Amino acid sequence: MLLICYDGSPDARAAVDQAALLMPGQPATVLSVWEPFVELMARTGGIALWADGVDMEQIDVRAERAARERAEEGAARAEEAGLNPVPRTRTREITIARTILAEAERIGADAIVMGTRGLTGVKSLMLGSVSHAVLQHADRTVVVVPSPEVAAERGQHPG
Repeated sequence: MLLICYDGSPDARAAVDQAALLMPGQPATVLSVWEPFVELMARTGGIALWADGVDMEQIDVRAERAARERAEEGAARAEEAGLNPVPRTRTREITIARTILAEAERIGADAIVMGTRGLTGVKSLMLGSVSHAVLQHADRTVVVVPSPEVAAERGQHPG
């Protein structure tokens, strides 16, 4: 069983494609993580910025629906690529990385497949790295796949 992390980005699409190439026909859960609005505002310090009358419940309904649509999109891509996927969404736990690791445990994933945006320097420090955190804390195989653009850039300037 594979756990494929999917947010609709080019690196997530590349992760789906690579998973299918490396492990054709495997069962897979395609996971999209979402975060309730009030938790997002509290975590980012934006809680003081929202206006009265904001319908947080409606925002959460839309966020969860968008996550479900992303998971379904990723599962459709995985199926077209030759995997046997099911879409799944989860609410963000303490961090996105911990949510991914908890889901891997829940489903008994043999491997986690995810993309990386390839951020470096200050951007990487400021934004953090979900893939790095998953790699540091995983108790199972993790495959990290760069987007085609990042891979092409790295190919032009090998390390």
